[in-house]
Amino acid sequence: MEKEFTERELDRIIEMAWEDRTPFDAITFQFGISEQETIEIMRREMKPSSFRMWRKRVQGRATKHAKLRTVGIDRFKCTRQKQITGNKISKR
Repeated sequence: MEKEFTERELDRIIEMAWEDRTPFDAITFQFGISEQETIEIMRREMKPSSFRMWRKRVQGRATKHAKLRTVGIDRFKCTRQKQITGNKISKR
């Protein structure tokens, strides 16, 4: 069963998959797709050379697989990433 995603959702899935510190579990949590479905989307939406480069980089990477991460790292984003809010004052 293939799910339908908007262009914006596909862009976000690809962005999350490309980020080294975002585990596949975060993509599953947010979009309800498995790691294999994420790989299929990446294969379909990227150029073949880009897909091969990405696959080589993430295969077996501890940060992309929550079970391989060290104990205590359970966040979806880097701690240095700014908090996103609609409050203009917080951006000063």
